[in-house]
Amino acid sequence: MVYKISSKQEKDQRWQKIKPNYAWHNDIDYRLHPEKYRVGKGEQGVLICQPYKSEILPFWRFKTPDIAKESSAKIYQLFEQYLEKDDFVGADMARKFLQMGYTRARRYANHRTGRKYDKVTGKELPKDIPNPLKEKSALIFYEKWKEAENNEHYQKLKNEWKRELG
Repeated sequence: MVYKISSKQEKDQRWQKIKPNYAWHNDIDYRLHPEKYRVGKGEQGVLICQPYKSEILPFWRFKTPDIAKESSAKIYQLFEQYLEKDDFVGADMARKFLQMGYTRARRYANHRTGRKYDKVTGKELPKDIPNPLKEKSALIFYEKWKEAENNEHYQKLKNEWKRELG
């Protein structure tokens, strides 16, 4: 009998192949070794880079618009605190959490369970009736994410970082 591997198993196999070359590692303290941090695309590394993950994650919530407003405000406050210290890595991680608040709230707005893909086939699931509360939560995070991205000090640090460290 031939067994077909699941999409989760395929994902795990792909991860094992790329893991050695993945730019972020959970065994690195990026505050002590900021030179090892890479900006990457979108939210890459957001749930790996310590100690920032542990500092920001406890405040990351989007269940309701009120919770999203409080959460995004706190994360933006952390973003500003990192900028005050010229801590680009911390600021970029906070920006990534704001972006992830937007994308995850959007996912829950479109998919009641938060699952976008079928566990077995890996195919995208049909969208549910939009959830207006999650849509509002997404918008709240979107506005804070864009405010962070457009912050002049952040842009300056990001450009310097990319020029010097990649």
